[in-house]
Amino acid sequence: MAEYTFDVQKLYMEMLLADAESFARAQNIFKPESFDRKLQPIAKFIKDYMDEYKVMPEVEQINAKFDIKLKSAKDLDPSHFNWLLDEFETFSRHKALERAILQSADLLEKGDYAPVEDMVKDAVSVGLTKDLGTDYFEDPKGRLEKLKNSNGQVSTGWPNLDKKLFGGFNRGELNIFAGGSGAGKSLFLQNLAVNWSTAGLNTVYISFELSEELTAMRLDAMMTNIPTKKVFPEIDNVEMKVKMLGKKSGELYIKYLPSGSTILDVKTYIKELELKTKKKIDCILIDYLDLMMPKSKRISPADLFIKDKYVSEELRNFAVESQMLLATASQLNRASVEEIEFDHSHIAGGLSKIQTADNVIGIFTSRAMKERGRYQIQFMKTRSSSGVGQKVDLEFDVDSLRIRDLADDPEYKQFDKQRSTIYDSLKQKSKVSTDKTDAQPKEIDPTKGDDVGKVKATVEGGKLRQLLNELHSDEEQ
Repeated sequence: MAEYTFDVQKLYMEMLLADAESFARAQNIFKPESFDRKLQPIAKFIKDYMDEYKVMPEVEQINAKFDIKLKSAKDLDPSHFNWLLDEFETFSRHKALERAILQSADLLEKGDYAPVEDMVKDAVSVGLTKDLGTDYFEDPKGRLEKLKNSNGQVSTGWPNLDKKLFGGFNRGELNIFAGGSGAGKSLFLQNLAVNWSTAGLNTVYISFELSEELTAMRLDAMMTNIPTKKVFPEIDNVEMKVKMLGKKSGELYIKYLPSGSTILDVKTYIKELELKTKKKIDCILIDYLDLMMPKSKRISPADLFIKDKYVSEELRNFAVESQMLLATASQLNRASVEEIEFDHSHIAGGLSKIQTADNVIGIFTSRAMKERGRYQIQFMKTRSSSGVGQKVDLEFDVDSLRIRDLADDPEYKQFDKQRSTIYDSLKQKSKVSTDKTDAQPKEIDPTKGDDVGKVKATVEGGKLRQLLNELHSDEEQ
Protein backbone atom coordinates (compact mmCIF):
# COMPACT_ATOMS: atom_id res chain seq x y z
CA MET A 1 0.00 0.00 0.00
CA ALA A 2 1.31 3.43 -0.93
CA GLU A 3 2.59 5.68 1.84
CA TYR A 4 1.49 9.26 1.44
CA THR A 5 4.29 10.95 3.32
CA PHE A 6 4.69 14.67 3.84
CA ASP A 7 7.19 14.90 0.95
CA VAL A 8 4.90 12.97 -1.43
CA GLN A 9 1.95 15.25 -0.66
CA LYS A 10 4.18 18.31 -1.06
CA LEU A 11 5.24 17.02 -4.50
CA TYR A 12 1.58 16.61 -5.54
CA MET A 13 0.96 20.24 -4.60
CA GLU A 14 4.05 21.52 -6.46
CA MET A 15 3.18 19.63 -9.64
CA LEU A 16 -0.46 20.73 -9.58
CA LEU A 17 0.67 24.36 -9.29
CA ALA A 18 2.94 23.87 -12.29
CA ASP A 19 0.23 22.85 -14.75
CA ALA A 20 -3.08 24.69 -15.01
CA GLU A 21 -4.73 21.91 -17.02
CA SER A 22 -3.87 19.26 -14.43
CA PHE A 23 -5.14 21.44 -11.60
CA ALA A 24 -8.39 22.10 -13.49
CA ARG A 25 -9.02 18.36 -13.84
CA ALA A 26 -8.17 17.71 -10.18
CA GLN A 27 -9.94 20.75 -8.75
CA ASN A 28 -13.12 18.87 -7.78
CA ILE A 29 -11.18 16.43 -5.56
CA PHE A 30 -8.61 18.95 -4.24
CA LYS A 31 -9.63 19.00 -0.56
CA PRO A 32 -7.43 20.81 2.02
CA GLU A 33 -8.45 18.28 4.69
CA SER A 34 -6.87 15.48 2.63
CA PHE A 35 -3.35 16.86 3.12
CA ASP A 36 -0.92 16.63 6.03
CA ARG A 37 -1.78 19.08 8.81
CA LYS A 38 1.33 21.16 8.03
CA LEU A 39 0.24 21.44 4.38
CA GLN A 40 -3.45 22.08 5.03
CA PRO A 41 -3.08 25.89 5.43
CA ILE A 42 -1.29 26.06 2.05
CA ALA A 43 -3.90 23.88 0.38
CA LYS A 44 -6.68 26.07 1.80
CA PHE A 45 -4.91 29.20 0.55
CA ILE A 46 -4.63 27.71 -2.95
CA LYS A 47 -8.31 26.72 -2.99
CA ASP A 48 -9.53 30.10 -1.68
CA TYR A 49 -7.26 31.94 -4.12
CA MET A 50 -8.65 29.96 -7.05
CA ASP A 51 -12.24 30.54 -5.93
CA GLU A 52 -11.72 34.29 -5.66
CA TYR A 53 -9.35 35.12 -8.55
CA LYS A 54 -10.01 32.18 -10.92
CA VAL A 55 -6.26 31.67 -11.43
CA MET A 56 -3.65 29.68 -9.51
CA PRO A 57 -1.29 31.51 -7.17
CA GLU A 58 2.40 31.58 -7.99
CA VAL A 59 4.83 29.52 -5.94
CA GLU A 60 6.55 32.76 -4.93
CA GLN A 61 3.29 34.07 -3.43
CA ILE A 62 2.90 30.93 -1.33
CA ASN A 63 6.52 30.91 -0.19
CA ALA A 64 6.25 34.54 0.90
CA LYS A 65 3.22 33.74 3.06
CA PHE A 66 4.18 30.37 4.62
CA ASP A 67 7.22 28.92 6.34
CA ILE A 68 7.08 25.73 4.22
CA LYS A 69 8.73 26.45 0.90
CA LEU A 70 7.46 24.90 -2.31
CA LYS A 71 9.64 24.22 -5.35
CA SER A 72 8.80 25.20 -8.90
CA ALA A 73 7.99 22.12 -10.99
CA LYS A 74 7.66 23.69 -14.41
CA ASP A 75 8.90 22.33 -17.76
CA LEU A 76 8.06 18.73 -16.88
CA ASP A 77 7.25 16.11 -19.52
CA PRO A 78 3.47 15.66 -20.13
CA SER A 79 3.74 12.00 -19.07
CA HIS A 80 4.75 13.19 -15.62
CA PHE A 81 1.42 14.94 -15.23
CA ASN A 82 -0.45 11.80 -16.33
CA TRP A 83 1.31 10.01 -13.48
CA LEU A 84 0.40 12.87 -11.15
CA LEU A 85 -3.32 12.70 -11.94
CA ASP A 86 -3.47 8.92 -11.44
CA GLU A 87 -1.58 9.20 -8.16
CA PHE A 88 -3.53 12.17 -6.86
CA GLU A 89 -6.86 10.49 -7.66
CA THR A 90 -5.89 7.40 -5.64
CA PHE A 91 -4.57 9.58 -2.81
CA SER A 92 -7.78 11.64 -2.66
CA ARG A 93 -9.99 8.54 -2.64
CA HIS A 94 -7.86 6.97 0.11
CA LYS A 95 -8.14 10.06 2.30
CA ALA A 96 -11.88 10.36 1.67
CA LEU A 97 -12.37 6.76 2.83
CA GLU A 98 -10.30 7.45 5.94
CA ARG A 99 -12.53 10.41 6.84
CA ALA A 100 -15.71 8.41 6.11
CA ILE A 101 -14.59 5.57 8.39
CA LEU A 102 -13.70 7.94 11.23
CA GLN A 103 -16.99 9.82 10.95
CA SER A 104 -18.99 6.60 10.67
CA ALA A 105 -17.80 5.37 14.05
CA ASP A 106 -19.82 8.01 15.90
CA LEU A 107 -22.87 7.47 13.72
CA LEU A 108 -22.78 3.70 14.22
CA GLU A 109 -22.51 4.17 17.97
CA LYS A 110 -25.66 6.33 17.89
CA GLY A 111 -27.47 3.78 15.71
CA ASP A 112 -27.75 6.25 12.81
CA TYR A 113 -26.96 3.84 9.98
CA ALA A 114 -28.52 5.61 7.00
CA PRO A 115 -25.76 8.20 6.38
CA VAL A 116 -22.94 5.66 6.69
CA GLU A 117 -23.57 3.92 3.37
CA ASP A 118 -23.81 7.28 1.58
CA MET A 119 -20.56 8.52 3.12
CA VAL A 120 -18.65 5.39 2.08
CA LYS A 121 -20.23 5.42 -1.38
CA ASP A 122 -19.26 9.09 -1.87
CA ALA A 123 -15.72 8.32 -0.75
CA VAL A 124 -15.36 5.38 -3.13
CA SER A 125 -16.71 7.47 -6.01
CA VAL A 126 -14.09 10.19 -5.58
CA GLY A 127 -12.36 10.61 -8.92
CA LEU A 128 -11.28 12.94 -11.67
CA THR A 129 -13.59 14.27 -14.31
CA LYS A 130 -12.53 11.85 -17.02
CA ASP A 131 -15.69 11.97 -19.08
CA LEU A 132 -15.36 15.03 -21.28
CA GLY A 133 -18.80 14.57 -22.83
CA THR A 134 -19.87 13.50 -26.30
CA ASP A 135 -18.25 14.92 -29.40
CA TYR A 136 -21.46 15.36 -31.35
CA PHE A 137 -19.94 15.58 -34.83
CA GLU A 138 -17.21 12.94 -34.46
CA ASP A 139 -19.07 9.66 -35.02
CA PRO A 140 -22.87 10.02 -35.48
CA LYS A 141 -23.41 6.42 -36.59
CA GLY A 142 -21.33 4.96 -33.77
CA ARG A 143 -23.10 7.21 -31.26
CA LEU A 144 -26.53 6.03 -32.43
CA GLU A 145 -25.53 2.36 -32.54
CA LYS A 146 -24.18 2.63 -29.01
CA LEU A 147 -27.51 4.08 -27.86
CA LYS A 148 -29.42 1.35 -29.70
CA ASN A 149 -27.35 -1.52 -28.31
CA SER A 150 -26.69 -0.38 -24.76
CA ASN A 151 -29.87 1.18 -23.47
CA GLY A 152 -30.94 -2.12 -21.90
CA GLN A 153 -34.46 -1.92 -23.29
CA VAL A 154 -36.67 -4.86 -22.36
CA SER A 155 -40.18 -5.72 -23.53
CA THR A 156 -42.98 -5.43 -20.99
CA GLY A 157 -44.67 -8.48 -22.48
CA TRP A 158 -47.49 -6.28 -23.81
CA PRO A 159 -46.64 -5.40 -27.45
CA ASN A 160 -49.12 -2.53 -27.67
CA LEU A 161 -47.61 -0.98 -24.56
CA ASP A 162 -44.11 -1.52 -25.94
CA LYS A 163 -45.02 0.45 -29.07
CA LYS A 164 -45.80 3.52 -26.98
CA LEU A 165 -42.55 3.05 -25.05
CA PHE A 166 -40.48 2.67 -28.23
CA GLY A 167 -39.71 -0.96 -27.39
CA GLY A 168 -40.29 -1.38 -23.65
CA PHE A 169 -38.87 -0.28 -20.30
CA ASN A 170 -35.20 0.61 -19.97
CA ARG A 171 -32.77 -0.53 -17.31
CA GLY A 172 -31.88 2.23 -14.90
CA GLU A 173 -35.31 3.86 -15.03
CA LEU A 174 -38.14 4.30 -12.53
CA ASN A 175 -41.50 3.16 -13.91
CA ILE A 176 -44.72 3.75 -11.98
CA PHE A 177 -48.20 2.26 -12.47
CA ALA A 178 -50.71 4.64 -10.87
CA GLY A 179 -54.26 3.73 -9.97
CA GLY A 180 -56.98 4.23 -7.41
CA SER A 181 -57.79 1.79 -4.63
CA GLY A 182 -58.75 -1.55 -6.16
CA ALA A 183 -57.79 -0.47 -9.68
CA GLY A 184 -55.34 -3.34 -10.12
CA LYS A 185 -51.91 -1.90 -9.29
CA SER A 186 -50.72 -5.15 -7.74
CA LEU A 187 -52.19 -7.19 -10.60
CA PHE A 188 -50.21 -5.19 -13.16
CA LEU A 189 -46.97 -5.60 -11.22
CA GLN A 190 -47.60 -9.34 -10.75
CA ASN A 191 -48.37 -9.80 -14.44
CA LEU A 192 -45.21 -7.90 -15.28
CA ALA A 193 -43.27 -10.23 -12.97
CA VAL A 194 -44.69 -13.21 -14.88
CA ASN A 195 -43.88 -11.62 -18.25
CA TRP A 196 -40.27 -10.88 -17.29
CA SER A 197 -39.50 -14.15 -15.53
CA THR A 198 -40.94 -16.27 -18.37
CA ALA A 199 -38.81 -14.19 -20.76
CA GLY A 200 -35.74 -15.55 -18.95
CA LEU A 201 -35.02 -12.61 -16.62
CA ASN A 202 -34.20 -13.08 -12.93
CA THR A 203 -37.01 -11.24 -11.19
CA VAL A 204 -37.79 -10.14 -7.63
CA TYR A 205 -41.29 -9.18 -6.47
CA ILE A 206 -41.34 -7.24 -3.19
CA SER A 207 -44.66 -6.84 -1.42
CA PHE A 208 -45.47 -4.49 1.45
CA GLU A 209 -49.10 -5.70 1.71
CA LEU A 210 -49.79 -9.24 0.49
CA SER A 211 -48.08 -12.22 2.08
CA GLU A 212 -45.60 -14.24 0.07
CA GLU A 213 -47.99 -17.21 0.04
CA LEU A 214 -50.97 -15.25 -1.32
CA THR A 215 -48.82 -13.50 -3.91
CA ALA A 216 -47.42 -16.86 -5.01
CA MET A 217 -50.92 -18.33 -5.38
CA ARG A 218 -51.90 -15.43 -7.65
CA LEU A 219 -48.81 -16.09 -9.74
CA ASP A 220 -49.79 -19.78 -9.89
CA ALA A 221 -53.02 -18.82 -11.63
CA MET A 222 -51.26 -16.40 -13.98
CA MET A 223 -48.51 -18.85 -14.88
CA THR A 224 -50.72 -21.87 -15.47
CA ASN A 225 -53.95 -20.20 -16.73
CA ILE A 226 -55.77 -22.24 -14.10
CA PRO A 227 -58.51 -20.17 -12.41
CA THR A 228 -57.71 -19.10 -8.85
CA LYS A 229 -60.73 -21.03 -7.50
CA LYS A 230 -59.35 -24.23 -9.06
CA VAL A 231 -55.74 -23.87 -7.84
CA PHE A 232 -56.34 -26.04 -4.75
CA PRO A 233 -58.60 -28.64 -6.42
CA GLU A 234 -56.02 -28.99 -9.22
CA ILE A 235 -52.97 -28.67 -6.99
CA ASP A 236 -51.06 -31.52 -8.68
CA ASN A 237 -51.66 -30.04 -12.13
CA VAL A 238 -50.53 -26.64 -10.87
CA GLU A 239 -47.35 -28.13 -9.45
CA MET A 240 -46.50 -29.91 -12.69
CA LYS A 241 -47.07 -26.80 -14.86
CA VAL A 242 -45.14 -24.48 -12.54
CA LYS A 243 -42.14 -26.84 -12.41
CA MET A 244 -42.13 -27.20 -16.20
CA LEU A 245 -42.24 -23.41 -16.64
CA GLY A 246 -39.47 -23.02 -14.08
CA LYS A 247 -37.07 -25.05 -16.21
CA LYS A 248 -37.23 -22.56 -19.09
CA SER A 249 -37.80 -19.31 -17.14
CA GLY A 250 -35.59 -16.97 -15.20
CA GLU A 251 -35.60 -17.02 -11.41
CA LEU A 252 -38.60 -15.51 -9.62
CA TYR A 253 -38.37 -14.59 -5.94
CA ILE A 254 -41.16 -13.20 -3.77
CA LYS A 255 -40.26 -11.26 -0.63
CA TYR A 256 -42.53 -9.67 1.95
CA LEU A 257 -41.18 -6.61 3.74
CA PRO A 258 -43.12 -4.70 6.40
CA SER A 259 -44.78 -1.41 5.45
CA GLY A 260 -42.46 1.50 6.21
CA SER A 261 -39.34 -0.28 4.96
CA THR A 262 -36.68 1.81 3.23
CA ILE A 263 -34.57 1.46 0.12
CA LEU A 264 -31.78 0.22 2.41
CA ASP A 265 -33.96 -2.76 3.38
CA VAL A 266 -34.59 -3.50 -0.30
CA LYS A 267 -30.90 -3.19 -1.24
CA THR A 268 -29.80 -5.33 1.69
CA TYR A 269 -32.20 -8.10 0.65
CA ILE A 270 -31.11 -7.96 -3.00
CA LYS A 271 -27.42 -8.10 -2.06
CA GLU A 272 -27.99 -11.07 0.26
CA LEU A 273 -30.10 -12.85 -2.37
CA GLU A 274 -27.46 -12.40 -5.08
CA LEU A 275 -24.72 -13.52 -2.71
CA LYS A 276 -26.48 -16.72 -1.63
CA THR A 277 -27.95 -17.72 -5.00
CA LYS A 278 -25.01 -16.56 -7.17
CA LYS A 279 -27.67 -15.09 -9.48
CA LYS A 280 -27.65 -11.54 -10.86
CA ILE A 281 -31.08 -9.94 -10.43
CA ASP A 282 -32.41 -8.25 -13.59
CA CYS A 283 -35.80 -6.91 -12.51
CA ILE A 284 -37.38 -5.62 -9.31
CA LEU A 285 -41.07 -4.94 -8.79
CA ILE A 286 -42.01 -3.06 -5.63
CA ASP A 287 -45.63 -3.18 -4.44
CA TYR A 288 -45.72 -0.28 -3.73
CA LEU A 289 -43.92 3.10 -3.49
CA ASP A 290 -46.40 4.84 -1.15
CA LEU A 291 -45.82 2.25 1.60
CA MET A 292 -42.07 2.95 1.78
CA MET A 293 -40.22 5.45 3.96
CA PRO A 294 -37.08 7.43 3.09
CA LYS A 295 -33.73 6.36 4.50
CA SER A 296 -34.05 9.08 7.13
CA LYS A 297 -36.85 8.09 9.52
CA ARG A 298 -36.97 11.68 10.77
CA ILE A 299 -39.31 12.66 7.93
CA SER A 300 -42.95 12.64 8.98
CA PRO A 301 -45.16 10.10 7.17
CA ALA A 302 -47.84 12.81 7.11
CA ASP A 303 -45.71 15.02 4.84
CA LEU A 304 -46.54 13.06 1.70
CA PHE A 305 -44.82 15.36 -0.76
CA ILE A 306 -41.44 15.26 1.01
CA LYS A 307 -41.72 11.57 1.89
CA ASP A 308 -42.64 10.47 -1.64
CA LYS A 309 -40.08 12.83 -3.18
CA TYR A 310 -37.25 11.20 -1.23
CA VAL A 311 -38.52 7.66 -1.73
CA SER A 312 -38.99 8.07 -5.50
CA GLU A 313 -35.54 9.67 -5.84
CA GLU A 314 -33.96 6.84 -3.84
CA LEU A 315 -35.71 4.22 -5.99
CA ARG A 316 -34.58 5.87 -9.22
CA ASN A 317 -30.99 6.22 -7.93
CA PHE A 318 -31.05 2.52 -7.08
CA ALA A 319 -32.26 1.68 -10.59
CA VAL A 320 -29.49 3.81 -12.13
CA GLU A 321 -26.77 2.38 -9.88
CA SER A 322 -27.80 -1.25 -10.33
CA GLN A 323 -28.92 -0.90 -13.98
CA MET A 324 -31.93 -3.04 -13.17
CA LEU A 325 -35.45 -2.90 -14.50
CA LEU A 326 -37.53 -1.31 -11.75
CA ALA A 327 -41.30 -0.93 -11.67
CA THR A 328 -43.50 0.11 -8.80
CA ALA A 329 -46.99 1.46 -8.20
CA SER A 330 -48.57 4.51 -6.62
CA GLN A 331 -51.98 5.63 -5.46
CA LEU A 332 -54.18 8.07 -7.34
CA ASN A 333 -56.14 10.46 -5.16
CA ARG A 334 -59.93 10.65 -4.67
CA ALA A 335 -60.29 13.30 -7.36
CA SER A 336 -59.42 10.65 -9.96
CA VAL A 337 -62.34 8.33 -9.10
CA GLU A 338 -64.86 9.91 -11.44
CA GLU A 339 -62.33 10.85 -14.12
CA ILE A 340 -61.59 9.05 -17.38
CA GLU A 341 -58.64 11.32 -18.17
CA PHE A 342 -55.77 11.40 -15.68
CA ASP A 343 -53.31 14.22 -15.17
CA HIS A 344 -50.60 15.17 -12.68
CA SER A 345 -53.12 16.53 -10.17
CA HIS A 346 -54.51 13.01 -9.61
CA ILE A 347 -51.26 11.64 -8.15
CA ALA A 348 -51.53 11.18 -4.40
CA GLY A 349 -48.88 13.19 -2.55
CA GLY A 350 -48.35 15.71 -5.35
CA LEU A 351 -46.01 16.00 -8.32
CA SER A 352 -42.83 14.68 -6.69
CA LYS A 353 -43.25 11.15 -8.08
CA ILE A 354 -44.17 12.39 -11.56
CA GLN A 355 -41.12 14.63 -11.65
CA THR A 356 -38.75 11.83 -10.66
CA ALA A 357 -40.17 8.89 -12.64
CA ASP A 358 -39.26 8.14 -16.24
CA ASN A 359 -42.65 6.64 -17.07
CA VAL A 360 -45.95 7.04 -15.22
CA ILE A 361 -48.84 4.90 -16.46
CA GLY A 362 -52.35 5.45 -15.14
CA ILE A 363 -54.67 2.44 -14.72
CA PHE A 364 -58.30 3.06 -15.57
CA THR A 365 -61.10 0.60 -15.02
CA SER A 366 -64.66 0.39 -13.79
CA ARG A 367 -66.90 -2.36 -12.53
CA ALA A 368 -68.51 -2.63 -15.96
CA MET A 369 -65.12 -2.81 -17.65
CA LYS A 370 -63.91 -5.50 -15.25
CA GLU A 371 -67.04 -7.54 -15.94
CA ARG A 372 -66.27 -7.31 -19.67
CA GLY A 373 -62.64 -8.21 -18.96
CA ARG A 374 -61.18 -4.85 -19.91
CA TYR A 375 -58.50 -2.55 -18.57
CA GLN A 376 -57.29 0.71 -20.03
CA ILE A 377 -53.97 2.36 -19.31
CA GLN A 378 -53.07 5.96 -20.01
CA PHE A 379 -49.62 7.50 -20.28
CA MET A 380 -49.31 10.32 -17.75
CA LYS A 381 -45.59 10.72 -18.40
CA THR A 382 -43.23 9.06 -20.87
CA ARG A 383 -39.71 9.51 -22.11
CA SER A 384 -41.29 11.05 -25.18
CA SER A 385 -43.76 13.88 -24.73
CA SER A 386 -45.69 12.56 -27.71
CA GLY A 387 -46.85 9.60 -25.63
CA VAL A 388 -48.53 11.64 -22.90
CA GLY A 389 -52.30 11.20 -22.95
CA GLN A 390 -52.26 8.15 -25.22
CA LYS A 391 -54.22 5.07 -24.15
CA VAL A 392 -53.89 1.32 -24.58
CA ASP A 393 -56.72 -1.18 -24.12
CA LEU A 394 -55.89 -4.47 -22.41
CA GLU A 395 -57.74 -7.73 -21.85
CA PHE A 396 -58.23 -9.04 -18.29
CA ASP A 397 -59.04 -12.66 -17.50
CA VAL A 398 -60.85 -12.48 -14.18
CA ASP A 399 -60.32 -16.21 -13.53
CA SER A 400 -56.58 -16.49 -14.13
CA LEU A 401 -55.88 -12.80 -13.28
CA ARG A 402 -53.90 -12.56 -16.52
CA ILE A 403 -53.60 -9.25 -18.37
CA ARG A 404 -52.90 -9.47 -22.11
CA ASP A 405 -52.90 -7.34 -25.21
CA LEU A 406 -56.45 -6.77 -26.31
CA ALA A 407 -55.30 -6.64 -29.91
CA ASP A 408 -54.67 -10.39 -29.71
CA ASP A 409 -58.39 -10.91 -29.20
CA PRO A 410 -60.18 -11.57 -32.56
CA GLU A 411 -63.32 -9.86 -31.22
CA TYR A 412 -61.31 -6.75 -30.40
CA LYS A 413 -59.79 -6.66 -33.86
CA GLN A 414 -63.31 -6.61 -35.31
CA PHE A 415 -64.36 -3.96 -32.78
CA ASP A 416 -61.30 -1.81 -33.56
CA LYS A 417 -62.03 -2.07 -37.29
CA GLN A 418 -65.65 -1.04 -36.68
CA ARG A 419 -64.52 1.85 -34.48
CA SER A 420 -62.16 3.12 -37.17
CA THR A 421 -64.95 2.94 -39.77
CA ILE A 422 -67.32 4.90 -37.56
CA TYR A 423 -64.70 7.53 -36.79
CA ASP A 424 -63.95 7.91 -40.50
CA SER A 425 -67.67 8.35 -41.07
CA LEU A 426 -67.78 10.99 -38.36
CA LYS A 427 -65.00 12.91 -39.98
CA GLN A 428 -66.77 12.78 -43.33
CA LYS A 429 -70.10 13.87 -41.87
CA SER A 430 -68.58 16.68 -39.86
CA LYS A 431 -67.05 18.36 -42.90
CA VAL A 432 -68.55 21.70 -43.83
CA SER A 433 -70.52 21.47 -47.05
CA THR A 434 -68.57 22.76 -50.04
CA ASP A 435 -71.33 22.91 -52.69
CA LYS A 436 -71.83 26.06 -54.74
CA THR A 437 -74.56 27.42 -52.50
CA ASP A 438 -72.53 27.07 -49.34
CA ALA A 439 -69.41 28.33 -51.06
CA GLN A 440 -70.98 31.77 -51.39
CA PRO A 441 -70.23 34.12 -48.53
CA LYS A 442 -73.18 34.59 -46.19
CA GLU A 443 -74.12 37.76 -44.41
CA ILE A 444 -74.21 37.27 -40.69
CA ASP A 445 -76.18 39.42 -38.35
CA PRO A 446 -73.64 40.61 -35.77
CA THR A 447 -76.38 40.94 -33.17
CA LYS A 448 -77.38 37.30 -33.50
CA GLY A 449 -74.11 35.59 -34.28
CA ASP A 450 -73.77 32.66 -36.66
CA ASP A 451 -77.10 31.02 -35.88
CA VAL A 452 -76.83 28.75 -38.90
CA GLY A 453 -73.47 27.48 -37.71
CA LYS A 454 -74.83 26.85 -34.23
CA VAL A 455 -77.77 24.84 -35.56
CA LYS A 456 -75.48 22.81 -37.81
CA ALA A 457 -73.08 22.11 -34.95
CA THR A 458 -76.00 20.93 -32.79
CA VAL A 459 -77.18 18.55 -35.49
CA GLU A 460 -73.70 17.14 -36.06
CA GLY A 461 -73.21 16.84 -32.31
CA GLY A 462 -76.38 14.81 -32.08
CA LYS A 463 -75.14 12.51 -34.85
CA LEU A 464 -71.85 12.12 -33.03
CA ARG A 465 -73.52 11.09 -29.77
CA GLN A 466 -75.81 8.68 -31.62
CA LEU A 467 -72.91 6.99 -33.39
CA LEU A 468 -70.87 6.72 -30.20
CA ASN A 469 -73.84 5.21 -28.36
CA GLU A 470 -74.25 2.66 -31.13
CA LEU A 471 -70.55 1.82 -30.90
CA HIS A 472 -70.76 1.42 -27.13
CA SER A 473 -73.77 -0.87 -27.44
CA ASP A 474 -72.01 -3.04 -30.01
CA GLU A 475 -68.97 -3.33 -27.76
CA GLU A 476 -71.01 -4.53 -24.76
CA GLN A 477 -72.82 -7.22 -26.75
